[in-house]
Amino acid sequence: MKPNRSIPAATVVPVLTYPDVRAAVAWLSAAFGFEERVRIGEDHRAQMRFGDGALIVADTTSRRAAPDRGTGFTHTVLVRVDDVRAHCERARAHGAEIVMEPRDWEYGERQYEAIDLAGHFWVFSETLADVQPEEWGGTTVG
Repeated sequence: MKPNRSIPAATVVPVLTYPDVRAAVAWLSAAFGFEERVRIGEDHRAQMRFGDGALIVADTTSRRAAPDRGTGFTHTVLVRVDDVRAHCERARAHGAEIVMEPRDWEYGERQYEAIDLAGHFWVFSETLADVQPEEWGGTTVG
């Protein structure tokens, strides 16, 4: 891939819609530790980074809307972090709705689940061990 400083370098970049882009950028920075990378207009879009990953915060339009709380989730954003317990406490302190406290899983991850200020569903994951998928019932395909 050719590099372009006007777009995040990550291969997969979720675009999440929020009713107030600036408020979302401030909250995602404070609660989850994202950093704003590029601002597009005052309240149109923002590119954010977390480690080598990226996220685009988009405004609502006639074709895009923030989630409708209470109707289920159409997506989940999974973010890998170094310390799930500390990250969870940071998110909680900034008003994230913690829907699953940090939990250790047989596949070698410690994870917690949160809902952000606009209703997006997030999973934050810390690797505890390198585990073969076959050890917990998965199948390695590739």
